[in-house]
Amino acid sequence: MIDTQILAPVIALICWSMVMWFWMLAIRLPAISIAKMKMDPHAIRGEQVSQLPSKVRWKADNYNHLMEQPTIFYALAITLGLLGEGSGLNAQLAWAYVALRVVHSLVQALTNIIEIRFVVFVLSNIPLAWLSVNGLTHFLSISP
Repeated sequence: MIDTQILAPVIALICWSMVMWFWMLAIRLPAISIAKMKMDPHAIRGEQVSQLPSKVRWKADNYNHLMEQPTIFYALAITLGLLGEGSGLNAQLAWAYVALRVVHSLVQALTNIIEIRFVVFVLSNIPLAWLSVNGLTHFLSISP
């Protein structure tokens, strides 16, 4: 039986990723215009963007981070939902992961204090690891 409760935090994190994408564009495009940058397709990756102020780059850095580790969360949450394990503690852990990723985004996009960002990142791995163990435990219990 599919348990869809865990899909709400999945959708929430996807929506948050879109918020960060719009925020990145809203900050980056004017900064590129102000800097009168000419986009060079032959420039080394990241070379031109490094000319932008760090407060502009932080939003893009965070958007990229939201395309990395959360992919594990998406696959795991959807798998748990398909296994019928998407409610109760697993749904709460999924919401905790999403909340911590939003906090991580805000820290990185607004202040980028690395020590705080690192702590929030580590904390976000706790519910992710717990979800992983719950998924593995459930899968092993149903495997022949």
